[in-house]
Amino acid sequence: MALKSSNKIDTNTYEIEVTVTPEVFTEACKSAYMKQRKSIQLPGFRKGKATQGMIEKVYGEGAFYEEALEIVYPQAVTAAISEAELRTVDQPYDLEVPVMSKSEGVEMKMKVTVYPEVKLGDYKGLKAAMLPTEATDEDVDKEIETMRDRNSRLVSVEDRAAEIGDTAEIDFEGFVDGVAFEGGKGENYPLELGSGSFIPGFEEQVAGHKIDEEFDVNVTFPEEYAAELAGKDAVFKCKIHEIKTKEMPELDDEFVKDVSEFDTLDELKADIRKQISEKKEAEAKRDFENQLIEQVVENMECEVPECMFAQRTDEMIQDYSYRLQMQGIDLNTYLTYLGQDMDSFKESFRAGAENQVKASIALEAIVDAEKLEATEEEIEAEIAKLADQYQMEAEQIKNAVPADQIAADIKTKKAVDLIVDSAEKA
Repeated sequence: MALKSSNKIDTNTYEIEVTVTPEVFTEACKSAYMKQRKSIQLPGFRKGKATQGMIEKVYGEGAFYEEALEIVYPQAVTAAISEAELRTVDQPYDLEVPVMSKSEGVEMKMKVTVYPEVKLGDYKGLKAAMLPTEATDEDVDKEIETMRDRNSRLVSVEDRAAEIGDTAEIDFEGFVDGVAFEGGKGENYPLELGSGSFIPGFEEQVAGHKIDEEFDVNVTFPEEYAAELAGKDAVFKCKIHEIKTKEMPELDDEFVKDVSEFDTLDELKADIRKQISEKKEAEAKRDFENQLIEQVVENMECEVPECMFAQRTDEMIQDYSYRLQMQGIDLNTYLTYLGQDMDSFKESFRAGAENQVKASIALEAIVDAEKLEATEEEIEAEIAKLADQYQMEAEQIKNAVPADQIAADIKTKKAVDLIVDSAEKA
């Protein structure tokens, strides 16, 4: 097996020609026969007992060519790509096989997409704005109110209409053009008015109605909703059974003792202020880095293959699906709940995938330009850090994560640090 030729035919695209010797292909035909013989029956032979020669005499010499090609293809193509010193980013395509026989071997021609060429622009001495990191009184008060809300209780009310902020227990059934639609009915459903959990405009129309009142809610489904309902007008027949309002706890030292490790409101506020400041500092650092990396990407010249964006999008969706499964939710069920189809869901990841791919390409180019390396000590330290983070043994981390991947992550971090350390705050 050998590389016959490798030629660049377009941006990020090469055409390669690969050969397989007659001897190797003949052996692959034998392997294909051994794999298939138990399912082949010829007149005069028991099933699985016909020889390779007899089968090829009946069905032709090429009886096992297709299976044999599948046997030799992976190794032959991998070896050829390696010999051509190409870094491919997708599976080969447009396969042509002009020659395939035991006497001549195999000749294959195909196209491959390669990692893009990069011309870096400025990546040192950049400027970006730093977000404020100090916790304000408003931040602290908002967190305190969140704590009060978490510790509130719902109290039934009967002498007034429902208001935004209340939880109304309702029956509802939706109709489009006078016909009830699937998934549009609920009974004794506790709906928090103002939560935005229902179709836009629904909750606002429930507000103002009293217990046992029956009324219609008129809405229009969003365009990005499930295809069978997207953009359509609907009428929901509704009835309120119960209205509950939140009763908030008094904000005093007793409340503080109940919800925290502190004794006084001042102590709690001081701790909240510290935590918010630390969180803001971390967010400001991430935002500062992201602004700088966006500039690096804007400054570089690179035509990224479409397949790299598609692959990253699929990876992000797979990761999202896995996290849903950890919560016991199937992705398709989740999409039904959102009223979204897979295409629109995938499109929502597209921009993020493009940004991640471009950033990764830019940072790798900086690693190469600056000849950044990861030492053995740094790799061992990172393994120890991961082991502590995931409560695993170091050897388990080494078995789960390849050392070269850890080294790549360290070098990428060094590239980010280089960009940040040389930058100025605008």
